[in-house]
Amino acid sequence: PGKGKKGKGRAKSRGKKQKKQEVDILSPAAMLNLYYIAHNAADCLHLRGFRWPGDPKAKKGKNKT
Repeated sequence: PGKGKKGKGRAKSRGKKQKKQEVDILSPAAMLNLYYIAHNAADCLHLRGFRWPGDPKAKKGKNKT
């Protein structure tokens, strides 16, 4: 009786925010990953955040089409 849902989500940490670690996009591991996901030079630049002028901003995540 009186059983409620117990949250198993992430605990909120209070204190200092962790600074994002700077990533080298030209490291060997990053280049190997890029080799498998990019199909040409324009795709490579697009995936690394260098967009074409006038390119509509794409939603992040997988498209289900």
